[in-house]
Amino acid sequence: MPLLFVATTNRDKLREIKTIMADRPVSLRSLADFPAVPEPDEPGATFEENARIKALYYDARLGPAVRVLDAGALTVAEDSGLVVDALGGEPGVRSARFVSPDASYEERFAEIYRRLAVEPDAPRDARFVCALAVVHQGQVVFETTRTVEGTIAEAPSGTAGFGYDPILFYPPYNATLADVSQEEKLRVAHRGAALRALATWLERSSRPS
Repeated sequence: MPLLFVATTNRDKLREIKTIMADRPVSLRSLADFPAVPEPDEPGATFEENARIKALYYDARLGPAVRVLDAGALTVAEDSGLVVDALGGEPGVRSARFVSPDASYEERFAEIYRRLAVEPDAPRDARFVCALAVVHQGQVVFETTRTVEGTIAEAPSGTAGFGYDPILFYPPYNATLADVSQEEKLRVAHRGAALRALATWLERSSRPS
């Protein structure tokens, strides 16, 4: 059973990862299982760059301790966020720091709606992006990027999701991703798709040793 060291402290993301991987023959560990280390800078201009930076950083800092448990353990990191076309791609890679690092999501929603109101006729096309990187002993061994397309809702709606879920309206559901169940969300959402791609890769590839 391969061990996946998931480099996150975000409980909501970890819950989604555990849900997706529940029926897979893998063992999961997270940053909470190891001594705390400083978070890395994320200077990348793309989600892919930042996912790679985080995976390499945590593999270097904590990989040796993880591999005491399993020599073939893999370090998994992801970078994700909301891209709004009418805002030139913002919040983008700054999604977790948009407005300010300690801003509430309600404050971030308000800023997005304030900016969109300047051009009320502009299309509200938007998407969630998740870039995922897997590292083994300092080498990137797998990468994938997945998206879910939608539009910015007329107003925030729903309490089932987290992050920007209440403002991404998903037309096939006629609802935001916070209006639907976790199962319905993960069936179509960016992180669920990226994790399923990872699971397929694990099934098809030879395990590092």
